[in-house]
Amino acid sequence: MTFNIGDIVSRNSYNNDINFKITNIVGNIVYLEGVDIRLCADALVDDIKKVDDIISFDDSDIITKTVKKIHIDREDYFFIPGSILHIDGDDNYLDRCMNFYENIGVKANGLTLRENLISTRVYDLLNEYNPDILVITGHDAYISKNNDASNLDSYQNTSNFVAAIKEARRFEKSHDKLIIIAGACQSNYEELIRAGANFASSPKRINIHALDPAIIASSIAFSDKNQSIDLISVLEKTKFGCDGMGGIITNGTMYVGYPR
Repeated sequence: MTFNIGDIVSRNSYNNDINFKITNIVGNIVYLEGVDIRLCADALVDDIKKVDDIISFDDSDIITKTVKKIHIDREDYFFIPGSILHIDGDDNYLDRCMNFYENIGVKANGLTLRENLISTRVYDLLNEYNPDILVITGHDAYISKNNDASNLDSYQNTSNFVAAIKEARRFEKSHDKLIIIAGACQSNYEELIRAGANFASSPKRINIHALDPAIIASSIAFSDKNQSIDLISVLEKTKFGCDGMGGIITNGTMYVGYPR
């Protein structure tokens, strides 16, 4: 069977559990990026098959559930949610996250940068947009054959995320003044937190959903600036909970005013 860049496929050796988009083909090796999961991978041509009945991926159910969980009792007060700058290595994922933010009702700016370029631009972008919350995400993978989970060389993009976080912290050192959410599938959670992220993936080196970083960001945007978040409750809003995302207790970024 002939495969082309852009085809949606799955891997036979993994029981066809994840749908991927082909991003490159070199000889008999295909390079893949997850359709719903922020995972990058490669496979032999003989190990993949085309996904013929492609489901139209609809995030509306996730949006609806998140809206229900983010409830604001307005009464006579008015609210100014925190602003988000979302930098994503995948333009399709970015579009989905921006649609999510729009439906939730939070102000967000987004742009696509390949993971290895984020650190070269993030300082200037923070200066331009001055957000309350920064999301740094894209694709990642833990290369288990290296058999050293503590070595950044064992990860596809964790070192790029670490470099970007450090640049962001050069712009703003305070974890309270700039909330950073970073990582993708199977990222080295400990190193991302150590570099200066408030929230990161992935404590259990598992996959995360495309919208998980956006769910965390919107939860912080709609949390009171003068109160600490319920950390466990926020993490439970994501698809895989604290196995996929973790972080530190953080204050929200939403101002509350009176009267409306």
